Amino acid sequence: MTLDLSVYLVTDSTPAILKGRDLCAVVEAALKGGVTIVQYRDKKSDTGAQIETAKKLHQITKAYGVPLLINDRVDVALAVGAEGVHLGQDDMAIEVAKKLLPENAIIGISASSIEEAQKAVAAGADYLGIGTMFATPTKTNTKSIIGTVGTQAILEAIADSGRSVGTVSIGGINASNVQRVIYQSRAPRKALDGVAIVSAIMAADDPTAAAAEFANLVSSPPPFVRSETTTPICDTTALLEQVPQVVQEVVKGHPLVHNMINYVVANFVANVALSMGASPIMSPYGDEAVDLCQFDGALVINMGTLTSESIPNYLKALKAYNVRGNPVVYDPVGAAATGIRRGAVTQLMAGGFFDLIKGNEGEIRQVFGSTGVTQRGVDSGPSSLDSQGKARLARDLAKREHNIVLLTGATDYLSDGERVVAIENGHEFLGQVTGTGCAVGTVSGAFLTTHPKDKFVAVLAGLLMYEIAAENAASKECVRGPGSFVPAFLDEVYAIRQAALKGDHSWFTGRAKVQEILV
Repeated sequence: MTLDLSVYLVTDSTPAILKGRDLCAVVEAALKGGVTIVQYRDKKSDTGAQIETAKKLHQITKAYGVPLLINDRVDVALAVGAEGVHLGQDDMAIEVAKKLLPENAIIGISASSIEEAQKAVAAGADYLGIGTMFATPTKTNTKSIIGTVGTQAILEAIADSGRSVGTVSIGGINASNVQRVIYQSRAPRKALDGVAIVSAIMAADDPTAAAAEFANLVSSPPPFVRSETTTPICDTTALLEQVPQVVQEVVKGHPLVHNMINYVVANFVANVALSMGASPIMSPYGDEAVDLCQFDGALVINMGTLTSESIPNYLKALKAYNVRGNPVVYDPVGAAATGIRRGAVTQLMAGGFFDLIKGNEGEIRQVFGSTGVTQRGVDSGPSSLDSQGKARLARDLAKREHNIVLLTGATDYLSDGERVVAIENGHEFLGQVTGTGCAVGTVSGAFLTTHPKDKFVAVLAGLLMYEIAAENAASKECVRGPGSFVPAFLDEVYAIRQAALKGDHSWFTGRAKVQEILV
């Protein structure tokens, strides 16, 4: 029997899940929808009752050509002739189970760390149940929540095992996050083979439809992954040649940008967006995102002025834009400044996919999970990295999250996990005016919306337009400092917009200070 782990159903017999329905009927309905493997899990019934239920389940799963595994109980698996077992870290050792079970029996092992995974692979496990992915009420003895980052680390660690070992993720996976889980958990040399689903199918009003939806989602790329028709351009000169055309696309397109942004900078950011030809809406209300995302613009989440209501609203909007496949920009303002902000980073990174994460060194280090990061307010804090270190940080976070990362500063570092460039355009006045950094997120959102086929080029083009406008403004005789810089800057953003509309790219010729960084 072929081991297809793509839609792995784990049963739950609790009344809150079954809602008075028969367990076997629910499982059969799920099999009709496309479940590929079933694990019978029952922690409370006595042995006789488990054997009776498992026999009924096995008759059903055999009719659909799907393996039945028994959770923990090797004796029950032997009694009913099930195809195998799934063992936890505190259950019977795999070596003992192998001696008791038939030679071709399937044995799966739970693993929540690299060490547990490597030990299970070495002992001969046929597949690993990796998790817990997210917190879940169905498993109260969870050792740790490892998320996509921990899952990715485990997958990479077992890639050298020399054995073909199946892998599924388990814990809190539902229809809204399953595609992101598979996409972001992918390691350079190994990907998940499937996902284990409990309540999202077992508690569904229509288990057949729920299973069919999972089967479709698991086999399809997430909507926020745009297929690229060409190989990404790595040559810096060739990259820069695209910038004027991309700017022209944006100023002609008038993209909508939904800003969930801190109230200190909202007015300035809206003016920047209008000057460049984008259409801004400033709305912190998450429920509005369901309607706003229909306009296929971008979402910007900027947590500069957090309140107790911010995170739930951010998560609602993030989900809506991810489902739609529209770009989302995350600006983790002051990410390391307080415990609340550090917690917010964890929640948001677990809550959805960000096409771009943009922040200063301290913020990007906090998002990456570096230890000992300190920030005073929204300042970056003391730098601990040289140019190579900053480039490597941007690259590693982008590679891990499968997205774009912009590390801002006197020199900006932009990466998609493979390419890294340093941008030295801009002017010191940008660092002396509130909102200029935040506005970069909104500008990037506009460019990501209009030029999704190469998100790296999109963000680069937006940043260069923005920073060259700042250089132009600072050079004006009327500009004496930050106060006079702001209106001149808005004028220069508008001037580039007008030139781009006419196909005049002279504003860009010879101006870009971009260098490829090899790390």
